[in-house]
Amino acid sequence: MITVAILTISDSAMAGKREDVSGPALKYRCLELKWHVTATKIVADDEQVIRSVLADWADCEMADVILTTGGTGISPLDVTPEATRPVLDREIPGVAELLRSKGLEQTKFSVLSRALAGSRKQSFILNLPGSPKGAVFSLGLVEALIPHVVDLLHGRTGH
Repeated sequence: MITVAILTISDSAMAGKREDVSGPALKYRCLELKWHVTATKIVADDEQVIRSVLADWADCEMADVILTTGGTGISPLDVTPEATRPVLDREIPGVAELLRSKGLEQTKFSVLSRALAGSRKQSFILNLPGSPKGAVFSLGLVEALIPHVVDLLHGRTGH
């Protein structure tokens, strides 16, 4: 069974000024896929905090897949890629490129995403958009790849 942890990155949701709808939307989709959600958390747009949570979750094997939602755009507050990049052992650029190119089917703004994908130890880390529609759509683009990614990260190549 694939395990997933979901990190929502939003100053307003953290402050209680806005309800987090993206994290629950991702959780619902993961449950539909029969994936087990081991943790959910909301943090502010703070590079050090994001980096710390991602590293802790990967290092303690919290989940096979760590999804982030929010903070991938180009506003000054969007720091998710800057927080994610130093946490990764290896970047997987093709995944983020797929999200941006296929995201054009939904919005012309998808090319402004700076989202990253990669691995740390045996966890696959994927930055997703902050909107619930964009987050779930983007996950849908790669959900068929995730079992294979998890197998590879755990040394189960099937060859």
